[in-house]
Amino acid sequence: MPRSHWLMKSEPFKYSFAQLLRDGSTTWDGVRNFEARNNLRAMKAGDLVLFYHSNEGKAVAGVAKITREAYPDPTAEGEDWSVVELAPVVPLKLQVSLEDIRSEPDLAEIQLLKRSRLSVVPVSKEHFDRILKMGKTKIS
Repeated sequence: MPRSHWLMKSEPFKYSFAQLLRDGSTTWDGVRNFEARNNLRAMKAGDLVLFYHSNEGKAVAGVAKITREAYPDPTAEGEDWSVVELAPVVPLKLQVSLEDIRSEPDLAEIQLLKRSRLSVVPVSKEHFDRILKMGKTKIS
């Protein structure tokens, strides 16, 4: 079954890719947007994620993978929100900035630009691969 690709945003002062590397895994909780929640629910174990630093940095910092599919968010008692778990795969050798993404014609349709307010968006394999290339990073 082919894997899907995603982009997840985190403010680095709250949770950075470097912190994910130190922790080895994390639960992605606190999502309070229905479309982003539905994207979490669509994720499958093994899907790959571009980890994007929002607000400060504004760049793709690394690649992670989904290790546990959606289950109820324990921080949302009595509400219908979801979490997933993820683990780091690799930091990008060169972070890919929002400015770089905007200036790349092959990325004109990436959901990061089209749905910029969402913290969790799908990414096409072509866009995922293009960002890895821009970041001078290969994954096996």
